Amino acid sequence: MSPRLTVLPSGVAVITDAMPELGTAAVGVTFGAGARSETEKEHGLAHFLEHMAFKGTARRSARQIAEEIEQVGGDLNAATGVEQTGYSARVLAADVGLALDMLADIVIEPSFDPTEIKREQNVVVQEIGGVEDTPDDLVFDWLQETAFPNQTLGRSILGTPKSVRGLDRDLLSGFRDRCYRAKDTVVTAAGAVDHEAVVAEAEKRFAGLPAGEAPKPALAAYVGGDRRAKRDYEQLHVTIAFEGRAFDAEDVYAAQVFANLAGGGMSSRLFQEVREERGLAYSVNAFHWSYADSGLFGAYAALGPEDAADILPVMIDVLLQAAETADEREVERAKAQMKAGLLMSLEQPASRADHHARHQLAFGRPLDVAETVQKIEAVTVAAVRESGRALMTSAPTLAAVGPIRRLTPPERLAERLGRRASAA
Repeated sequence: MSPRLTVLPSGVAVITDAMPELGTAAVGVTFGAGARSETEKEHGLAHFLEHMAFKGTARRSARQIAEEIEQVGGDLNAATGVEQTGYSARVLAADVGLALDMLADIVIEPSFDPTEIKREQNVVVQEIGGVEDTPDDLVFDWLQETAFPNQTLGRSILGTPKSVRGLDRDLLSGFRDRCYRAKDTVVTAAGAVDHEAVVAEAEKRFAGLPAGEAPKPALAAYVGGDRRAKRDYEQLHVTIAFEGRAFDAEDVYAAQVFANLAGGGMSSRLFQEVREERGLAYSVNAFHWSYADSGLFGAYAALGPEDAADILPVMIDVLLQAAETADEREVERAKAQMKAGLLMSLEQPASRADHHARHQLAFGRPLDVAETVQKIEAVTVAAVRESGRALMTSAPTLAAVGPIRRLTPPERLAERLGRRASAA
């Protein structure tokens, strides 16, 4: 993979990754602004703006947007994250220009029709209700909120029914003008693409973006805490986490390897101990999420209420033991899983386009896959152990929903973490 980068005079970065064997292309525009860029009264707006981009522009109605892209066999999509928002299209090689035109149209000239706003508010409120009915999603919203309370990094991306109902045309326009800025914009195209042609189209189509950069969000402040609630679910959903590493931290790759070793697959320590040896949970895994200036490392399990008293002590013991006794064989296995997952995902042009956009916004350049693989391969057993120990020194964050009655209480949880950490 050899991505090519051109930065336009406006500051818009254009990255292409040619895959000559393909007859299709993935095209995208990504902004370095997401839910974390919102003000208090804008909660949920970044996601809502993504919805409204497809509801009509100065040149196209919502129906025309759908029909025009599907007329050529393509499709449009979008995703809102904590720190980025992306709009994408998948088309045949001959229609890359059309895809760029449509993407520019929906992000630069959305009409924000009041009737469409009202209609889409109902849709998003239903989406929020869907999360409330999906405990394996809800518990992670609670985890984020408890880890980073009273700040945008801790708020749900979707917003609340009240905050979404309060959004209007002026707020949408204000957020777009403030956050969708040329120097925080990356146009990507991967697959059957020509770099010079994409650059020429991007320079023409995205000339209407406001100049300069979007404001930077306030620094993250990890706090931790405990949030649990009884709900009438068949299973208990529980996750425990600690402050993780920012995406540019020196030990971020070691942290990712540790998370993978601890709970990244069927051979991981959590899966083997929690599910295979003890039969405590059907679903169990570990994760590490990186943000610009912080992160979250933790583990999740879904289980029956009869095993609630055992799950957290076992999960904590497994994580702490892994930080002390991780060995060469399992570190190499975790690294192999990470490399394979990366390379397999990059066989898809859409994944390549997203990969390059995220790295451009994070590091100011697209990272060649060989560079990323080299960083993974350089992680040592000693670095994994050190990272694992360091990750679990922060205050814990716990989120649980379902039949929680037998779940380890907060004081015993802290006691166990303190005792085991000091004994190690």
